Amino acid sequence: MLSPRMKAIRVSRPGGPEVMELVDLPTPGPGPGEAMVRVEAAGVNFIDIYHRSGAYPREAPFALGEEGAGIVEAVGPDVTDLKAGDRVAWASAAGSYATHVLVRADRAVRVPAGVTSAQAAAVMLQGMTADYLARSTFPLARKHTCLLHAAAGGVGLLLAQMARRAGARVIGTTSTNAKAKFARDAGTDEILLYAEAPFDEAVRALTAGRGVDVVYDSVGATTFERSLAALRPRGMLVLFGQSSGRVPPLDMQVLAARGSLFVTRPTLRDYVATRTELVERAERVLGAVSRGELSVTIHRTYPLAQADAAHRDLASRATTGKLLLVPQP
Repeated sequence: MLSPRMKAIRVSRPGGPEVMELVDLPTPGPGPGEAMVRVEAAGVNFIDIYHRSGAYPREAPFALGEEGAGIVEAVGPDVTDLKAGDRVAWASAAGSYATHVLVRADRAVRVPAGVTSAQAAAVMLQGMTADYLARSTFPLARKHTCLLHAAAGGVGLLLAQMARRAGARVIGTTSTNAKAKFARDAGTDEILLYAEAPFDEAVRALTAGRGVDVVYDSVGATTFERSLAALRPRGMLVLFGQSSGRVPPLDMQVLAARGSLFVTRPTLRDYVATRTELVERAERVLGAVSRGELSVTIHRTYPLAQADAAHRDLASRATTGKLLLVPQP
């Protein structure tokens, strides 16, 4: 039965974590193509911070959060492949920081037995991101060496595991020795600490001067130049985030001078553009979790009312693995 009331995080104006407000609302019924889902866990991601702060502008007021997992309570009249009681997960439903959220049925996937809602919410966005990075943007194989920034972060810990399973050598960067241990446990072969030495020089030393085949960079402004310098000729820099800020405009001649390099700025949206691709990626990731082939690190869970604390912790870059909001019954 559909719950009559719901709680949700709303943002009335761009700003810091303090602009997030927990509000009480009537629960809307699902329209055509929609499912109303009772949220059991919602993922906290940097894109949520970008939306809240205005770095990615949205018209206010708006609902926050995009990723989560939970139980279907009701479906629209034309939805035939989901029903009340199904466990589902998603990576693109606006307003997921809530006790209930409307999800497009064609953007939801079933959660397999053996995977908790917390695990599912922790891997939908970051797990599918790691999947497309390792399989599609630059398909890793045994012959490759990759440099992975923020190797102890949410995507980093998952991508390191996938890269090792593909047979690639993984060089990771972290900010502390404590984070380095998590990265090593995930399968990173060598760890470089940002503060100890320029990482591009260390990469050259580890690769006999050649450089790596690909750099996976979610940090952005503070790492971009040295990431280019760490590549082999015709290597690829995959910039999939900007936790330290936007990268300044790039003179394309730099790519020629450094060895005919490639740079790409991918997003998950374009790698799950069709229902078929979404289901394939999600089932591959969730299936690996179910079989114990992919370890999920959940750093901390917070009640909805502490969404501001979750944002502060994530922005501090002092966390390891995933942060989740867990609505209270």
